[in-house]
Amino acid sequence: MRTLGIDPGISAVGWGVVDEKNGGLCLAAYGCISTTSSSSFPEKLKEIAGEIARIIFEYKPSAVSIEEPFFAKDAKTSLRMGEVVGAIMLCALNTGIEVKGYSVSEIKQAVVGFGRADKKQVQNMVKVLLSLDKAPQPYDAADALAAAICHQNSRGVISSQLKA
Repeated sequence: MRTLGIDPGISAVGWGVVDEKNGGLCLAAYGCISTTSSSSFPEKLKEIAGEIARIIFEYKPSAVSIEEPFFAKDAKTSLRMGEVVGAIMLCALNTGIEVKGYSVSEIKQAVVGFGRADKKQVQNMVKVLLSLDKAPQPYDAADALAAAICHQNSRGVISSQLKA
């Protein structure tokens, strides 16, 4: 199974593709979509949706795992995050791909074993679980890979890796 993990944001969206092979996980690709600061919000949504559609077309995941937005300090930011997540979900759903959302604490629990882990801990465990030479950068991409790992874990794919 191939899972596309997504860490949504307004100015940066992390993404990562993880494959399940023989009961383990391996990295296919990862990156970060950065929107132009001078763009209007609708233009940013268009940029994000276009890139997500391109990634789905290129990597052909069978599932999309997305970090659910948390409450921001102000209502406007919370609403904008919801719109970003909605645009991303629509891209996946329009191609018939399964979409599953996970809270930040669920993702951290699945990857680190502690729901309040910091970004560095998540980044380092992603490196370990995917047998990478170095930790994925930036944090947005590492968080997206963690979301993909969380989805695979929820299916029981990597339970043996996490127990080792």
